[in-house]
Amino acid sequence: MKLIVDSGSTKADWIAIDENGKVLFTTQTLGLNPEILEGHEIIDRLNDRFDITQNKKTATHLFFYGAGCGTIRMKESLTHIFQDYFPNAIVSVEEDTYAAVYATTPKGESAIVSILGTGSNCSFFDGKTLHQKVQSLGYIVMDDCSGNVFGKELIRKYYFNKMPKHLASEFEKDYDLDPDFIKSKLYKEPNPNAYLATFAKFLIQHKEEEFCKKIIYKGMKSFVKNYIKQYDNYQEVPVHFVGSIAFYLKEELQVTFDKYEMKLGNVLRRPIDGLIAYHVANS
Repeated sequence: MKLIVDSGSTKADWIAIDENGKVLFTTQTLGLNPEILEGHEIIDRLNDRFDITQNKKTATHLFFYGAGCGTIRMKESLTHIFQDYFPNAIVSVEEDTYAAVYATTPKGESAIVSILGTGSNCSFFDGKTLHQKVQSLGYIVMDDCSGNVFGKELIRKYYFNKMPKHLASEFEKDYDLDPDFIKSKLYKEPNPNAYLATFAKFLIQHKEEEFCKKIIYKGMKSFVKNYIKQYDNYQEVPVHFVGSIAFYLKEELQVTFDKYEMKLGNVLRRPIDGLIAYHVANS
């Protein structure tokens, strides 16, 4: 039994398949980002799912693609945790960009592949190798155009009284904006980046509002400038996206791409289905 996992900071999708690619079960855990979680927290999240605990000794392979796995140290740390938890499995840990690549480039063509979800990332895939020019430093200083950055911007606009009154009223109905509650979520509880990203739903729901449009397009311009334009061929190859922010703001992405004369490629909410096809073909 092979386990394929696509993990962001907010959630992780799990699919178990047999040698023929038949799906045995699917489940979901909270995100397993090793940059923001301790080992015991990761184990707790695994133990929270019956299908995972019941099959940890029968799994022969674990293919894990996750946010926070971009450095050797984080890969090795998570690999050791998984090897102990799945004692009979061959464990492979890669950053989540590889999941996006395998899902959006099934024929192995050259492309720029980006992630816009809770966090953000961007790489160039030459058909065989992944090339990355920007090393992510996480949600505090990077993650342009991501859910957590959009969430932070909305909170700032609200507290600095820059949000239009009719939107501020809606914002207050949808979220607990008590300052002590927010500070507790940000500074005392795990996954502050995932918490910030929950506010992005409001931005998407009100994306026709001029106030929201400005935030969205400012974020996309920043992502193009700081990430995509790192690659000299950014106007020559398609740019694929994976993630909920990209998926729900696809029209806005197209407008932005038309402005920069770029080619918008595949836009997927989740890469997990494409990963099944990839691992069956390469088994």
